[in-house]
Amino acid sequence: MRLLWSALVLVVLFAAACADRTSGAGGGSGDTGGTLVIAVAGTGSASMFPPHASDMMGRLLADNVYERLAEVGSELNTVGDRGFSPRLARSWQWAPDSLSIAFAIDPRAKWHDGRSVRASDVRFTVDLLKDPKTATEYTSAMTNIDSVSIGDSLTAVVWFRRRTPEQFYDIVHQATILPEHILKDIPRERLATSEAATHPVGSGRFRFARFDPGIRYEIIADTTHRRGRPKLDRVIMAFAADVNGALAQLFSGQADYFETIPPDVLSRVDSSATVRAVPVPVLQYVYLGMNQRDPKRVSMPHPIFGDRRVRQAISMALDRQSMLRNVFDARGMLGVGPLSRPLADTTVALPPFDRVRASALLDSAGWRAASDGMRTRNGRPLSFGILVPTSSRPRMRYAVLIQEQLKSIGVNASIESADIATFSTRLPAGDFDAVLNGIGTDPTRSAAKGDWSTAAMPPTGKNYLRYSNRAFDALLDSAGNAFNPVQRDQHFNRATQTIVDDAPAVWLYDVLSLAAAHKRIRPEGMRADAWWANLGDWWIPENERIERDRIGLRPTQP
Repeated sequence: MRLLWSALVLVVLFAAACADRTSGAGGGSGDTGGTLVIAVAGTGSASMFPPHASDMMGRLLADNVYERLAEVGSELNTVGDRGFSPRLARSWQWAPDSLSIAFAIDPRAKWHDGRSVRASDVRFTVDLLKDPKTATEYTSAMTNIDSVSIGDSLTAVVWFRRRTPEQFYDIVHQATILPEHILKDIPRERLATSEAATHPVGSGRFRFARFDPGIRYEIIADTTHRRGRPKLDRVIMAFAADVNGALAQLFSGQADYFETIPPDVLSRVDSSATVRAVPVPVLQYVYLGMNQRDPKRVSMPHPIFGDRRVRQAISMALDRQSMLRNVFDARGMLGVGPLSRPLADTTVALPPFDRVRASALLDSAGWRAASDGMRTRNGRPLSFGILVPTSSRPRMRYAVLIQEQLKSIGVNASIESADIATFSTRLPAGDFDAVLNGIGTDPTRSAAKGDWSTAAMPPTGKNYLRYSNRAFDALLDSAGNAFNPVQRDQHFNRATQTIVDDAPAVWLYDVLSLAAAHKRIRPEGMRADAWWANLGDWWIPENERIERDRIGLRPTQP
């Protein structure tokens, strides 16, 4: 298993080299068909409606039911348009000044209700994403997009406020195109809970089939899709109460795939006759985040974490290396800042493990140790809760280790475990003191802007800690506008050091993901930013199918 994880590290570090397969991937024509059941630890409350799809399950469903104008290539290049593949747009033309791009919509593109995709759908989508009433985390990514004009029914011209290295990426990756004729009359503030969001009509290679709350989502192949029908007949997301329930589905044969194997289950997978480990390239990291705002009064600084000295003390009090070994043995990788290692500046100096300095910082902030060793200030104990999802075994174990280590400097941290539905509600609402959160980023260092900048505070971004540092924001802006790659790197590296020094979070570990899959499943074209991007090319050999693979496209129980 150690060799397997060593191989996985290489997969992650060189994720950009991952093959980007087309609809011709897999076996021969006889290998079309079958059902893939993905076990999910949770209740399935997340949205698959693109403006509100933020977790793995929601994004998987949204990315396969809907389409973008173009799709990033296997090299994950985000500068210019090199390597992008046509999707809803069959071609595009840049203006001489690069302040507009004319996208020619594929005339064969249709919504799943039979209506043709039109340029007006592009204009509607951009307007919807830019509207604060939509309350989407993608709004902050739309700031450089001024508007969309209609050249003709199949030509959408996107106008930009300024020329930037990633302007093409900003429009094609962040804006998943939506059907105007279905959504235009729904109030923007009600879209997230509307029937159109829970029973979506897209233009992708899979169609929405059904949603049974707490049980499953199901999507089925669009057999007449212009880019070729998916190899699979259907994909089911089967919900389980927790990780144990999801693993039980996998090992019993009720499910075919589980996204992340907990470290303590690796040996069972390794010895299984039916299930194998699949290295998955990912751009994810986990951190202990400290809320910058008071959960009870969001307009006020957090009574503990509003002080930089306290944040730095907590960072220095935690032995990240020992926790990594405790949870992952020799298979873990330390976090390096607000980006995963393939994108990060690994020369950035993180706070050292130094409990003497940590204690001195707390003393200077007025938090004094009492006779029992626990700290108080003006009669208030240095105590806070750590929100952690029960769906993540590694984070649950980290919570216990963090709790124990913080006691050594007189800090009382309580663990607030929550199921994924509750966790996903409390996080954007800012209803927590500290949180063990995991972030899956886009394949660009600019992703830090959508996760940590002032402009990315909810509801327009994923800056759930409400962190705000104007110097950090300015450096990210400078990096995003720099065409010179050396200058771009310099700005990004300075921005990373700025936020690390400010210590809004403790960067714990990068996610090195091993999925578990039934041996009959043939995954294709896993991409580091979205392993499900080419789900339509996954296949099951005809001679290895089981009963549920042979029932066609009828929605039935897994």
